[in-house]
Amino acid sequence: MKKILLVFGTRPEAIKMAPLVKEFKLHPEYFEVSVCVTAQHREMLDQVLDLFEIYPDYDLNIMKPNQSLHDISSNILYGVKEVLDRFSPDLVLVHGDTTTSTFAALAAFYNKIKVGHIEAGLRTKNIYSPFPEEVNRRITGVLAHYHFAPTSLSKSNLEEENHKNILISGNTVIDSLFFILKKIKNNKIFRLKIIDYFLSEKFKFLDERRIILVTGHRRENHGKGLINICNALEEIAILNPSIDIVYPVHMNPNVESVVKRLLFKVPNIFLIKPLRYEQFVYLMHKSYFIITDSGGIQEEAPSMGKPVLVMRDATERPEALKAGTVKLVGTSTKKIVNEANALINDVVLYKSMSSAYNPYGDGKASEKIVDFFIKSEVKSK
Repeated sequence: MKKILLVFGTRPEAIKMAPLVKEFKLHPEYFEVSVCVTAQHREMLDQVLDLFEIYPDYDLNIMKPNQSLHDISSNILYGVKEVLDRFSPDLVLVHGDTTTSTFAALAAFYNKIKVGHIEAGLRTKNIYSPFPEEVNRRITGVLAHYHFAPTSLSKSNLEEENHKNILISGNTVIDSLFFILKKIKNNKIFRLKIIDYFLSEKFKFLDERRIILVTGHRRENHGKGLINICNALEEIAILNPSIDIVYPVHMNPNVESVVKRLLFKVPNIFLIKPLRYEQFVYLMHKSYFIITDSGGIQEEAPSMGKPVLVMRDATERPEALKAGTVKLVGTSTKKIVNEANALINDVVLYKSMSSAYNPYGDGKASEKIVDFFIKSEVKSK
């Protein structure tokens, strides 16, 4: 029996690791599974754990106000070391490009424990965009023994860097997305609870009004970039009074203070609190298109036929660009406004972006990853 430790700490990681935790736990004859959370994002992480009914075996609870990357990194490194000493896993699984994934992988490496990297091989080839994620995922790739690439392009990136043991699995976020969409469709009480939340935030879904969903929080967009984004959203709202812009505002003070100061008076812009994952999935489902600087949304939205304008100059997910579901618009006020208005007014353009296929998988990534390790276990016996 293989002892496996899954480590994650942010909301996006939790969303993408949750289906993997549940899939591993379906096979107790092969695996002893433990979950360690760093709580790099505390409140937002806990919401996802509650939604997927995951109960961590170890909780490092590292989140403190005004932490630097140095503080977060060192706390994760020392905290995960203690967990490794107690649980003694055969394998540590980490996800993506967070500080949690990199320093959990480093802690495992120091203990000579093999690392599996979920969502491996994403690259922008620019170490400062996104920052610090691009370097995080490259370091994790060097430390990992197993690489689970979401697409063939991710696999090619890894092969260029001479990595071995690569499996194209698809992206586990699609597993989570399908799980929640199915629950929204089949569970009326669950669905009505979501709608009631939006009513409490003074937002009502009206069939005659299209919705633009906005998210924006990336570190590299703080300052002038975020001001440009807010100016663009105000202009889009004024030019399109029959459209509602809904912006769940990140709790980071560098984001929240700027967004609320610049946009709170615009009548058809709704600044709401950060959403639970199921609420966010519902809002994506109801939206006309999405403007974001998020990485994960570029993967999820195409599965629902939602075009995405990405407020970044580069993306580590070029598959979506190639498929035509995503367009890079940077943080230029003029470009964001022009591209948004094009989607609003050009039906042909909208249809071409909304009908493109999703290159990130079929919702069975977790099953493929676990099956890989089951076959490894059977082969070793």
